[in-house]
Amino acid sequence: MKILYDFFPILLFFVAYKLYGIYAATATAIVATFAQVALFWLRHRRFEKMHLITLAIISLLGGATLLLHDPVFVKWKPTVAYWLFALTFLGSQFIGGKCLIERMMGHAIQTTHGVWTKLNLAWVVFFVVMGFVNLYVAFNYAEATWVNFKLFGLMGLTFVFVLGQGVVLSRFVQEPPDSEEKS
Repeated sequence: MKILYDFFPILLFFVAYKLYGIYAATATAIVATFAQVALFWLRHRRFEKMHLITLAIISLLGGATLLLHDPVFVKWKPTVAYWLFALTFLGSQFIGGKCLIERMMGHAIQTTHGVWTKLNLAWVVFFVVMGFVNLYVAFNYAEATWVNFKLFGLMGLTFVFVLGQGVVLSRFVQEPPDSEEKS
C-alpha cells in the first residue's frame, strides 16, 4: 500500500498527461505531491524526507516547465531525484556508523556490515544508472513514450531491482541467536 501512496503523484501525472497534455500533467504532479506531503504529515505528524525532496524538485523543475512553457525541465525531474538519492546513499557510507540502507532495514534483517555496504553501493549505482536511462528515453524518444516509460519503465525497473536485491540479501541474512537451547 505504501508503494502506491509513494507513486500516486506519478500515476496522476500519467492520467493527466493522457487526458490533457504535459502542462496539465506537470501542474497535477505538483499539486499531487503537495497533497502527498500534507496527507503524510496529517497522518503521522512528521515529514518523510523522500517526499520533501521530491516536492522540492517537482516544484522547481515543474514550475520552470509551466513558467517557461518548456517540458525539458520536467523531463529532468526523475534524473535529478535519482542522482540526489544516489548522493545521499553514497554520503551515508561516510557519515555515522551505518550506511543508509542498514539504517532503513537493519531493524528487520541481520547481516554483516560488509553486506550492508555492498547493498548500499548497489543502490547508488542503480540510482545513477536510472538517471541516465531517464535522460536517454526523455531526449531520444517521443514525449508520450517518455511519459509511459516514466510510469511503467522506471517503476518496473525499480521493482525488478528490489526483487533482485531481496534474493541476493536472502543469501546473507543471519539468524538471530536463540536465547535458550532446547533439550
